[in-house]
Amino acid sequence: MDTSARHDIIVFGATGFTGGLVAEYLAQTLEPGQRSWALAGRDVRKLQRVREALAAKNPGWAELPIYQAASNDRESLHDLAARARVMLTTVGPYASRGEPLVAACVAEGCDYVDLTGEPAFWQGVIDRHHDEAAAKGLRLVSCCGFDSIPHDLGVLYTIEQLHERGGEGPIEIDGFVRAHGGMSGGTLASALQAMAEMRPGASSKRSDPAHERGPGMAKSRPRIHFESAISRWVVPMPTIDPLVVKRSTELIGEHELRYGHYMAAKSLPRMAALLAGVGTVFALAKTPARHLLERLRPSGSGPSEEQRARGWFVVTFVGRQGHANVITEVRGGDPGYGHTAKMIAEAARCLAEDRDRLPARYGVLTPASAMGQALIDRLRHTGMEFTVRS
Repeated sequence: MDTSARHDIIVFGATGFTGGLVAEYLAQTLEPGQRSWALAGRDVRKLQRVREALAAKNPGWAELPIYQAASNDRESLHDLAARARVMLTTVGPYASRGEPLVAACVAEGCDYVDLTGEPAFWQGVIDRHHDEAAAKGLRLVSCCGFDSIPHDLGVLYTIEQLHERGGEGPIEIDGFVRAHGGMSGGTLASALQAMAEMRPGASSKRSDPAHERGPGMAKSRPRIHFESAISRWVVPMPTIDPLVVKRSTELIGEHELRYGHYMAAKSLPRMAALLAGVGTVFALAKTPARHLLERLRPSGSGPSEEQRARGWFVVTFVGRQGHANVITEVRGGDPGYGHTAKMIAEAARCLAEDRDRLPARYGVLTPASAMGQALIDRLRHTGMEFTVRS
């Protein structure tokens, strides 16, 4: 399908908090005329204000194309998808707003990236669109923010280090997450949506290494335990990330891999406080009180620039394969917004600009299976670190 006349990237949701940060990042890292990109959303006046803000910093963006489209208007979404080579969407919650855009991208033949952390939406996209997207040679890549790029690419990076050290046989990798950052209205709504849909114990079971243990692998440990390799207390982390890693390893061909995903804290009291907070929000998300929580962060609002500057994340991976052992680390800035905007923007640019470097895989993919090392290289230029600790 000829897409040469299309925009390389369209940012759908550019008037939202995260979408605005993505547009700002692209405007800072691209030169006018270097790549064709555009802004899209449901409110033209707000889109014009976003464009004016970008043009105030670089007059070359004064004529940046803008398009009106709404997540509940299928005709506008198909028209938008027909104009893009890569569709970048920050419009959530994806379970209630995302499906029509995915369908439009598959129908009109454009690649796609999003920021979802909602397992039910993601699984639905796989079930309904993988086969057709693969047949058309399209790459639909969800989870291109803090969920799940650092973890997905971190596991890929760790696997490569184990192979370089001569590891043989089944692979065990544990990922330990520490992070500090605020939350926007859109992210809060998506998180509450995912919690509301989650069956009690289901996601934590998927995240627990005891449930995916192969021959010769270590025995199960208590759910909350002290991890000597990182000197932290840890507990399985019920997020979409282990599911993304599992799909990556299946698509890449690393079938004998067990991944454990954990939240880490410096002390046991600190861990207890974190669990109490998460448990309270999880319980309230399944009640009418969820709407009261959503009002704490209205749509379009989020942490200030000063707050984002103080954000950070560190994910430590402890890998084992036969006689080979390695500890790796992925570090970055503000997990929710500052670096997430960079992650999804670079993922979209990777699909648009690095096609000759990408694996010949198509359909509903993951960041690691779709882009792998090409995306790691790009993210390193944003200040994200992939390093070997020992």
